[in-house]
Amino acid sequence: MGTLVTIHVVRLDPEVDPAIDRAFGWFHEIEARCTRFSPQSELMQLTARAGMPVPASAILYEAVRFALMVADESVGAFDPTVGHRMEARGFNREHRTGEIVHTTITPDNDVSYRDVELDPDRKTITLLRPLTLDLGGVAKGLAVDTAARELEPFENFAIDAGGDLYLGGSNPQGVSWTIGIRHPRPVDEQDQALIDSLRVSNQAVCTSGDYERRTHILDPRTKTTSDRVASATVVAPSAMLADALATAAFVLGPEEGIPFLTRLGVEGLIVTPDLKRYETRGLCRAA
Repeated sequence: MGTLVTIHVVRLDPEVDPAIDRAFGWFHEIEARCTRFSPQSELMQLTARAGMPVPASAILYEAVRFALMVADESVGAFDPTVGHRMEARGFNREHRTGEIVHTTITPDNDVSYRDVELDPDRKTITLLRPLTLDLGGVAKGLAVDTAARELEPFENFAIDAGGDLYLGGSNPQGVSWTIGIRHPRPVDEQDQALIDSLRVSNQAVCTSGDYERRTHILDPRTKTTSDRVASATVVAPSAMLADALATAAFVLGPEEGIPFLTRLGVEGLIVTPDLKRYETRGLCRAA
C-alpha cells in the first residue's frame, strides 16, 4: 500500500507473534485485491469487464460497498470512481517496482459513483460505464480494521499504517493512547511539529492532508484539486470509516465538513491553509 506498517502489542503472550503475522498478512491480501496499480488485481480485473456483473470476493465487495455508501452520504464529495483522473494527474506509479501503470479505458468525464451497481444477494459488482475505481480511501482502513480484529484478544495494541491508526485499549502506562496530529505547514521537511494531540482508546484516527504532494486529493464534484483545507483528521470506531470520512471532510471544507462529521456521529478536526482550526464538540485532546 506504499506505506510502512507498524504494530505494537502491549501484553506479552506466546500467541502474540502468530497473531501479528496474520495481521500483517491482511495488508498484503487486501492490497492484492483492491489496488489499481496492478493489472492482475481483482479490482483491475473488474475494471476490464465494464457492463457485466462480476462476482466479487468478500474483501472487494465490502470495500466497494463501503466506498459507495460514503459517496452517497457525502453527496459525491467522496467518490471512488476518480481512478482515471488520478492516473491522468500522475498518480499511477506502483510503489514497489516504480512501474508506471496505464489503464486502457477512456471513461466519460461525468462518470460517478452512481455508475457502480451492487447485487447484495449474488455479491456481484457491475460498472455501468467504463471507469476506474480508486479504493485508496477505504482499502488501507479496511486492512487496519481487519488486522485489529486479529489483535483484539490482546486488548492493548496500536496499529499504524502510514498515519492511519487504530488504538486498542491502553498504552504501556495503562492509560489511553496519545496521538499526535502532524502540523500541515512545518517550517521545513524535517520538522516533526504537531498541531494537536488527542487521547484515544478503542478507536481509529485517520488524517487526510496535503503534506507531501499538494495535488493528491481531488474534489470529484468539480474534478479539480481541493485546496480549501490543509488537513482533516477524523476519530471513529473503525479505520475504514475514519479514512473515508477524513477524505470527504477535506473536500467538503470546514463549513460543510464539521456538520457532516457531527451528523455521522464521529469526531474531527479540520485545519485550513492559514491554520484556522474547526472541530467537533466531542474531540478529546491530550492534557
